[in-house]
Amino acid sequence: MAKLTEDQLTSYTKPPSKTEETKLKNSESSVRDAISSNEKLKKKSTETFGQGSYANNTNVRLNSDIDINVCYTGGFYYTLPKEKTKEELGLTNPATYTYTEFKDDVEQALVDKFGRSDVKRNDKCITIVASSTRIETDVVPTWEYRRFKNNGGYTAGTKFRTDKSKWIENFPKQHIANGIDKNSKTSRRFKRLTRLHRKLRYKMIDDGENVSDNITSFLLECLVWNTPNRIMNDYDTWEERLKESIRYIYQNTKEQADCKEWGEVSELFYLFHSERKWSYSDVNNYMQELWDYLEY
Repeated sequence: MAKLTEDQLTSYTKPPSKTEETKLKNSESSVRDAISSNEKLKKKSTETFGQGSYANNTNVRLNSDIDINVCYTGGFYYTLPKEKTKEELGLTNPATYTYTEFKDDVEQALVDKFGRSDVKRNDKCITIVASSTRIETDVVPTWEYRRFKNNGGYTAGTKFRTDKSKWIENFPKQHIANGIDKNSKTSRRFKRLTRLHRKLRYKMIDDGENVSDNITSFLLECLVWNTPNRIMNDYDTWEERLKESIRYIYQNTKEQADCKEWGEVSELFYLFHSERKWSYSDVNNYMQELWDYLEY
C-alpha cells in the first residue's frame, strides 16, 4: 500500500491559503512602494515584478516565500552573436550608472522603508524579514539584459552580479509565459504537479530523509516542465500522474544523452548546463529515493 493517500496527494497540489496569499501580495506591494517613493530611484527607469515560485504560482502551502525583481531599464548588458560587433548593432553609448550603485540604491530604499534591522544584504539578493503582515521577501536588483541575434533583434532578460562577483543571467518573463502555456495545455495540472513534487521534497526532508541540496525547487519545476503533457492529461488520479512523472524523469536521466536537450522553463538555457550545481545523475538518484519514500 502506498505511503500517502489520494486525498493527501491532492492537498499537496493546492496553492497557498488565502491568508498566506494576502501576505504575499502585501510583500510585493510594499517593495513597489519602497522603490517608487525613494528620491533617487524615482528618477531612474526601473521595473518591479514578481518572479520565482510566487509569480509562477507554484509555491506550496506553509513554505511560501516571494522573490521580487527590481530591474534597472535605463541601460542594459548584452551578449552578441559571434558574427557581429557592438558597432554594427549601434551599441556605442556605455552607461555611467553601475550595477553596484543600483544594488546599493535598492538596499537603501528598502532600509528607508522597512528599517535596517529588517533588511539583510545577501550575496544574490536583499532579504526583507517576515512580519505579521508579510512573507519573507528576497529582492533581486537586476539590470536589463539583451541576448542579440544576427538580425539585430534580441531576447530580453535580466542580469545581475552577486556580491562575490559572479554574473547571473535569467529570463523570468519567458519562464512565466511558458509555464502559463503548459498549464493551459494540461488542464492546470502542470503547476499542481509541480507543487506536489515540491511539497514531497519538503516532506522527505522533514521526515529525516537525506535529500541532496542539489535538488532545488527550481529544478523540480523544470523537471515537471520536461515531462510530457500526456502524463498530466491521460491519467485520472494524482497518484498515477505522480508515479508516471517519476518513472519518466527516472528513465530519461539514466544517461546524459537522453536529457541533454532538456531546457529550463524559459527554454533559453539547457537544464543541465555546466553552470548549474545539479547533474542528471543527482536527479536520477533523487527520483529513486522519492519512489522508495512513497513505497511504490
